[in-house]
Amino acid sequence: MNPVADAVDALWEAALRGDEYGATDAVLDAAGEHGHEVVLLDVIGAVQKRVGQEWAANRISVAQEHAITAINDRAVTALSITRPRRKPEHGRVTVACVDGEWHALPARLLAEVLALRGFAVDYLGAQVPTPHLITYLHRTGPDVVALSSSIATRLPVAHSTMTACQATGVPVMVGGAAFGADGVYARRFGANAWAADARSAADMLLSQTLPVPNPPHQPVDDLPHLADQEYTLVTRTARDLVRSVYRGLEDRVPAMASYSDEQRQRTAEDLAHIVDYLATALYVDDDSLFVEFVSWTGAVLNARGVPAQVLEPTLDLLAAQLRDFPRAQRMLALPRLSVQSVN
Repeated sequence: MNPVADAVDALWEAALRGDEYGATDAVLDAAGEHGHEVVLLDVIGAVQKRVGQEWAANRISVAQEHAITAINDRAVTALSITRPRRKPEHGRVTVACVDGEWHALPARLLAEVLALRGFAVDYLGAQVPTPHLITYLHRTGPDVVALSSSIATRLPVAHSTMTACQATGVPVMVGGAAFGADGVYARRFGANAWAADARSAADMLLSQTLPVPNPPHQPVDDLPHLADQEYTLVTRTARDLVRSVYRGLEDRVPAMASYSDEQRQRTAEDLAHIVDYLATALYVDDDSLFVEFVSWTGAVLNARGVPAQVLEPTLDLLAAQLRDFPRAQRMLALPRLSVQSVN
C-alpha cells in the first residue's frame, strides 16, 4: 500500500467526476497524514501531470482538462486556508508566470511551498505583462523573482522578461517545462538559477543567496545567432506561412475537401502551432525542440485516429516557403526523415 498514491487516486477520481467537495476532502485528509507540502507537490502536482498525459492520449477532452485543473486549483486554496500560520523569516520572493503563459498551477504550487518554508511571497498569477511586472519589482523590492513557463513557445518572452527583471538588479530563478528537462534554456539565457520543481527551488533559496545579475544586456547578447534574422522573419510572416501551407495542403490532401468547418479550424490551429514551434527552435537554435514537438504532435494525431504521416506534406510545404532560411531548412528536414521512417 502506498498512502500517497492512494491520495493521488482519490483526488483524480473526485476531480474527474467534478466532485469539488470530494477533492477537497481528499487533499485535506492527506495533508493531515503527510503534511501540506507533500500533498501540494506529490498529490496535486501528480494529478495535474496526469491531466496532460490523459489529454494527449485522447482519454479526456479539453473541457475535462480545464475542469480538473479548476478543481485542483480549489484544492490548493483549501490547503492554503488550512496551512499552519508562519511568520515570514526568510527573503521576499515574487512568483509570476511570463506574459502569455496561462498554466498558472505550477507557479502557484511554488508560491505555496515557499510560504510554507517561511518566505514572504507575492504571487502574481498567470500571464503577467512584463512592464507591469517590472513596475511591481521597483515598488516592492523582492530578493528574488521566480518566473514560470510551461509552454516552449513562450521562451522568447521568458528570455526578454528575465533580462528586464535582471536589469532592475533582482536575481531571477526560472522553472517550468518550457526551460527543458535539465534547464538547458535557463542556462542559455543567463538565468541566475533554475529549479526542476518547487521543492528543489525552495531548498536552493534556503541554502544559498542567488548572485547579483550581470550588467543590463539584450537577448541577442546571449543568443548571437539571432543576428541572422530567421527567427524575426518567421515570426513576422507566421500568418502568411500558415495560409500558404494550408492552401498547399488542400491540393496535396484530397480528403480536406470534405472537412467540416471545425476540422478546417483545427487544421489551421495545428499549422499555427507548428510554425510557432519552428520559430521558437530558431530562437534558441535547437533542432531537438522542433523535432520533439513534431514527434509529440504525431503521437497526439495517432491517438485521435489521424495518421502521423499527414505531417510530411505540411513540413514539405513549409520548407518550400522557407527555402532561403538555412537553419529552418535544417530543422524541417530532421522530422521529415522521422515521419518517413514510419511509412
